[in-house]
Formats: sequence, C-alpha cells, structure tokens
Amino acid sequence: MGALMQMSDRIGKRMKLQDLHVLMAVVQAGSMGKAALMLNTTQPNISRSIAELELAFGVRLLDRHRRGVEPTECGRALLDCGAAVFDELRRGVKSIEFLADPTAGEVRIGSTAFLAASFVSALVDRLSRRHPRIRFQLVTGYMETLHRDLSERKVDLLIMRSGGPIADERLHFEFLFEDCYVVAAGTKNPWARRRNIQLSDLAEERWVLPPRESVIGSIITQAFRASGFNYPRATVVTDSPHMRVSLLETGRFITVFPASALKFLARGSALKVLSVELPAARRPNGIVTVRDRAISPVVQLVIDSARELAEPTAKRK
Repeated sequence: MGALMQMSDRIGKRMKLQDLHVLMAVVQAGSMGKAALMLNTTQPNISRSIAELELAFGVRLLDRHRRGVEPTECGRALLDCGAAVFDELRRGVKSIEFLADPTAGEVRIGSTAFLAASFVSALVDRLSRRHPRIRFQLVTGYMETLHRDLSERKVDLLIMRSGGPIADERLHFEFLFEDCYVVAAGTKNPWARRRNIQLSDLAEERWVLPPRESVIGSIITQAFRASGFNYPRATVVTDSPHMRVSLLETGRFITVFPASALKFLARGSALKVLSVELPAARRPNGIVTVRDRAISPVVQLVIDSARELAEPTAKRK
C-alpha cells in the first residue's frame, strides 16, 4: 500500500496533461517526428515529454524501432486512461457550459442510418426548436461499430434497434418503443391498390433493400424464411433511407420499412403500406448508454426528450 501511495504521489506531482497528450499524438502518428509536425513543435520537445512520462511511472511506454514507435503493454494501459481523462475533461467543460447556459452544449449521438433519418431527425428537430444553442453531432454505422464508438467515448449515447442481448455487459439498453416492419411502395405503384397480397406475389418485383448484414437486413431475412422464402433478389442495395424513399416514389420499386419510418420519414402520403404480412418482424428500439458513466446535463436532456417523443408510439404497440 505504501509503495502504491508513493507512486501515486510521484505521478501526481510529476505527470503533466501535456505530456499525456504528446504520448497519444506519438502513438497516433506512429513516430516522434510526425507527432512533432502534428503538434507544431520540435522532436526534442516530444522526446522530452515521453522521457518525463517514463520517468514518472518508472516503466518504458514506447518501443522504438526502425519503422517508428509502438506502445508497450504499459503504454497501452496509460493510453486507455488518457482517453478517459481527456473525455472526462471535455465532459466537465460541457457541464460547466451547460450550467452557465442550460440551453447550450454539445451532444454526440450514434445511430443506424434508418433511425438517424427518421426518429433521431425528429428528435433533433424537436430539441433544436426548444434549445437552439445545443449542438448535435450524429454518427451512423452498424451495431458493432456503434457499440465500439460508445465504449471508446466517441459518442455520448446510441439510439438504435436491439438485436438481442448486448455482449458487452458495460452497456445498458433502455427500451423506447417497439417497431413492426412492413412492405411499402409508392402510391403510384399498382400494388398500392391491391389487397390480400402474398409475399410470393412480390418475388419478381423490383426490390430496393439494405445490405443483408444490416439490422433491417437480418430482420427481412428472418421474416421471409418464416414464410418459406429466401431473401428477395434486390434490384438496388443501399443503406440510404432517403434513396429508398425516392425510388419508391417513382412507383416502380418496393421495400421493407420500419412502420415508425412512415411517421417520421415519409413525406405526406407518398408511400403506402402494402397489405402483406411479414411474420416475426418486430424489434425494440431504445437508448444505449454505458453503465456507471456520468451523463452530462445536455445528454440527459436528449434522453428525456427521446422518451417523450417515443411515448405515443410506445402506447400504440
């Protein structure tokens, strides 16, 4: 215990945040020379910062070789701490900014492309009207990437569909609303006037669909298999919700949408749900955060507003 206290005291007195910032820059750049250019300083200054860090901890933090540098095991542990330190400092600045002006601050939201274009866009619109000084940064991607971004503090929260239990026990999923999935077409499409349609009737139609590996792609696969059919042959494969809407409006294509998208995404009555059933096509949507990680006031405001926006949809399910 005494040795640990002595190390803690030594580090507290000798370690500088600037030196930690330099270490992170060196690893990112791959060499001290490149880090010096990145930070607009000299290589001797970079070497001095690294040497002072290694002296403070009493361990080697970088392995030097002809191709550059790479962190040692101790260096990687310090880099992980450094990322958390600078993230907490950034959060502290945001919290102070928010306390000084409750209508200001920045929030980083991660989401899938479809929810970003529908529910999240409606959420941002609502919040920006009520609190015009809040700044939003939206990151879209697939589930695994978004989970990693949240764990690495690149985003503050996720709004996404649940694909089942989350493997990372540090992450917490809060239910917002359940979505069903429907086959949709533009109002100009002849199928929009038909009733009692079977999936087999649509096998040869022009489908515009997301990639199979996406969340919606997996849902479509399960729904078609439950009806005894393979994944439909897509004429167009795209992650872009707006492109799918645009193609449907031509009257020549059909797709599968979350039902909530017709509320949050579709313009007027340009789209219509076809009278065809997709079995087993329901998924919960919600907020993903990191357990035991402090939530800033502005992020809490976003969470509260998301609950409010989702409440009417949740009640209908």
